[in-house]
Amino acid sequence: MPEKVIIFGKDTCPYTNAAREDYAKKGYVIEYINVKASLENMEKMLLYSGGKRNVPVIVDNGKVVIGFGST
Repeated sequence: MPEKVIIFGKDTCPYTNAAREDYAKKGYVIEYINVKASLENMEKMLLYSGGKRNVPVIVDNGKVVIGFGST
């Protein structure tokens, strides 16, 4: 069974899109959560990120990473 990753981000963020593409290429099942879609999505991301509003926030097997690539 492929591993699952949660990616919080914005549709217009190039780093969010790059993270989604990279994890998809690696065979991960991706749960993408657009933080601009609802306040609930933003609040959920802030719980994982410790209040940081930078995207993407990637949750991979319990490990939280803020940013992707050069961020």
